[in-house]
Amino acid sequence: MILRASVLLTMLALTGCDEPLTLAQVCKETPGFCSDLNKDSHCKNERSVVILKRYTEYKKPTDENKYQLLKGFESYNQCITLAAKIEHKKLKSKTTSRIVGQLTSIKEITRLYQDTQKTNHPGLLYYHWSRNNDQGALNKLLTLENDKSVTQSAEMQFFLASYYMKFDDEKTIDLLYKTLELNKEGIEPNPEVYTSLISLFYKHKKFKHAYIFSKVAQMSGIENIDLLPIEHQLLSNGKSLESLDTLAQQTYEHIQNGEFVSPREF
Repeated sequence: MILRASVLLTMLALTGCDEPLTLAQVCKETPGFCSDLNKDSHCKNERSVVILKRYTEYKKPTDENKYQLLKGFESYNQCITLAAKIEHKKLKSKTTSRIVGQLTSIKEITRLYQDTQKTNHPGLLYYHWSRNNDQGALNKLLTLENDKSVTQSAEMQFFLASYYMKFDDEKTIDLLYKTLELNKEGIEPNPEVYTSLISLFYKHKKFKHAYIFSKVAQMSGIENIDLLPIEHQLLSNGKSLESLDTLAQQTYEHIQNGEFVSPREF
């Protein structure tokens, strides 16, 4: 659902009016943006996103557009790499086109990294560090930590949390809370926001917090959340799960409505 919404928003952004530019129009004007991707129905949404974002970057090659295209190609690459392993028994050409799409994504990801070596874009800096272990990019990103482009971005707050998680639990929790505060209505946060909070709260014996976010994670459709150890700790201390269930429901609704406010009780 989120990916389909992204496709629609991208189409609207391309035209700036009520009549979005269609995939057919992009492929007609710039056929090369479509012909080097897979031709079958695999990874349909990811393919659509990439085509539209390729056109956007072609028309306006800003760092922001390169960043959005890079993310699109990463998602497409993950999908098409799996699809390329599925051999089509009747039509070998379908398997071949998936391999072509896979190679295109690798080539384009490489190009985007090369084009943005000197970037100051926080998202690109994070990708250069996290994917290519570029310590210079990390240092640049950390100097931007208090910049509005980082402090007002849920995505960037989560990226910073993933860095600080290795050595600063308190700051990580603050950043994860800020990620949820900045989360827009109707957008599902990255599942790792919840699983990280659960892990950190359990580690520091904040069992009420761990329980609440475990329930929120379950409501969000995240599987394999083990509540039993947390429930055991709470019940053995005479805590009421019913009241915590109510808090968890309220927390979930606030996040879904884009109204979450950090309790900052760590």
